[in-house]
Amino acid sequence: MAIDSLTYRGGQGRPLVLVHGLMGRGSTWGRQLPWLLRLGSVYTYDAPWHRGRDVVDPHPISTERFVDDLGAAVERLDAPVLIGHSMGGLHSWCLAARRPELVAALVIEDMAPDFRGRTTGPWEPWVHALPVEFPTEQSVFDAFGPVAGQYFLDAFDRAPTGWRLHGRPERWVEIAAEWGTRDYWTQWQEVRAPALLLEAGDSVAPPGQMTKMAEIGHRVTYRSVPDAGHLIHDDAPTVYREAVEAFLATVIG
Repeated sequence: MAIDSLTYRGGQGRPLVLVHGLMGRGSTWGRQLPWLLRLGSVYTYDAPWHRGRDVVDPHPISTERFVDDLGAAVERLDAPVLIGHSMGGLHSWCLAARRPELVAALVIEDMAPDFRGRTTGPWEPWVHALPVEFPTEQSVFDAFGPVAGQYFLDAFDRAPTGWRLHGRPERWVEIAAEWGTRDYWTQWQEVRAPALLLEAGDSVAPPGQMTKMAEIGHRVTYRSVPDAGHLIHDDAPTVYREAVEAFLATVIG
């Protein structure tokens, strides 16, 4: 069952909404669904500029646009838990700050509030060099490695001739570029929902920022996952599952 940008994946009870990161998609959460379905009613969310290469969003790119869209998607649910990876974590806590009545709790995976001064310059040539379509599964693994390769296979559109990008690289660069011009500390400090922070050993977060989030946050549990990369939920799935299950047991029973 699809509800606009939300797709119901099954389960009963408290709604759990899975919010993907930059260049991701709701379909990338498939390996987490079997155990999450035992904890609540699970939905995956597809963010603007990640819904298909030819799906046009008329709005200017901004964090506010993402937060508005996420809010419109979840406001018909009964105070869901937002489980966000990277960009999805940022947009989830910004929504919890702006509209606290919509969010019961947060899981924030490997994301920080302040990337000011960092540019997308070193990353842009790689993104712009991505082919529109990969002809085989192996070509995706060759480009991204085993963990990220499976993640992108799950995200890309399946075409008759291969796997096609589900968005436009120039838009993804614009999204990341905004993070280098502003910070989100104020929004984080306004969050009153309980939150679990998970930081990868090989993190994209600037050093010390996620521990500072834990120190200044309202009701925060912090966990470092030293042997994991940015995709903690796929790179260290057992640790991720144990942390999320324990956290949800304390906030939703």
